[in-house]
Amino acid sequence: MSDVESEARHLLACFANAPDPLGRSMERVSWQFGIMQSRSQLLLTLATITLTITGFSGPKIAESSPAARWGLGLGLSLVLASVLLLLANLRIRWLSQFLTGDDLRDLTAMIHHRDEKTRWYRIQICLLGTGLIAYVGAIVIYLLHGVPA
Repeated sequence: MSDVESEARHLLACFANAPDPLGRSMERVSWQFGIMQSRSQLLLTLATITLTITGFSGPKIAESSPAARWGLGLGLSLVLASVLLLLANLRIRWLSQFLTGDDLRDLTAMIHHRDEKTRWYRIQICLLGTGLIAYVGAIVIYLLHGVPA
């Protein structure tokens, strides 16, 4: 039995005495999707701020040195890649679309879908984090070297 199926069985068992065990289990999974959605919104906000700031200060940072230029380019590329993955991962599939009448199979499919989105979310976090590190590194280099006279 897979971990996903074990989780589905566990959720159904937790709500076995409820009038609608599948419905209560779906509420729990839906709540987890909501958490992922709010965190994805945070990622999008961070990326947007980064791209906006670059519009104002990017040219000055890029002029300061080749290392700052590369850091800025790498950082922006990774931030953009994380946004593109985020947008691709925003595809909506409603939990009601998983319903076939087999509670265990349906809940297992929902949890599998949640886990797949979570894997993509982790990749997005890594790309955004690495991009922000490179971006901040470029800013630090700029602050240390300044713009050539």
